[in-house]
Amino acid sequence: MVELLAVEGLYKHFGGVVATDRVDFAIAEGEIHALIGPNGAGKTTFVHQLAGALRSDSGRISFGGVEVTHTSFDERVRLGIARSYQITSIFRSHSVLDNVALAVLARSGSAFRFWRALARETALFDEASGIAAQVGLQTKLTQLAGRLPYGEQRRLEVALALATRPKLLLLDEPMAGMDPQATHGIVELVAGLKGKVTVLLVEHDMDAVFKLADRISVLVSGRVIATGAPDEIRVNSEVKRAYLGDEAA
Repeated sequence: MVELLAVEGLYKHFGGVVATDRVDFAIAEGEIHALIGPNGAGKTTFVHQLAGALRSDSGRISFGGVEVTHTSFDERVRLGIARSYQITSIFRSHSVLDNVALAVLARSGSAFRFWRALARETALFDEASGIAAQVGLQTKLTQLAGRLPYGEQRRLEVALALATRPKLLLLDEPMAGMDPQATHGIVELVAGLKGKVTVLLVEHDMDAVFKLADRISVLVSGRVIATGAPDEIRVNSEVKRAYLGDEAA
């Protein structure tokens, strides 16, 4: 197993509340690794720490063999770490194509004084169209992002993350609030990323987790209590007591 991300002793507290409690954690290159646990377990705090949106109190994060513990969010994006959010974050008043093109533009570091100059950049929009197609939005390129159904807005957010050409994609509850049909679509989308990008999937939908994950880690009260293959996690007695319960049957 080639480690893409390695975490040692990661710790974060807010006053008297410990959010992540000396977490040791690793993601292998190319895998879909799921992080599960009850509400309040510290999962989103942990993702914030990995992405660089939240500074850790102590511990160490290495990415691709380079220590990134104290690097900024922007620098981690440049190194290849991208993320989505629990609350959809898109440019609602722009079209799907413009959303993705802006993300591609941000990655490239190009700058344009006027939008009309940007519109002449054929290569930019060709790449943006390809990324939109990758997440199943090829027929929605001209539609305003804010008018998309919720499930398609979540797809668009994944597209914005993919536009940064990540090595590691952090997906924070991409299926939250979705109906079964939309959930199925996101499961297919994430499954299609396998072998193209390494994924850390934070999710409460256990059916989706067990379908998608190569390995699963369980976070409870800020601590990782187990890591293993899905079949190992299903039968782990500590995990069942702390989180899965009858869902493991």
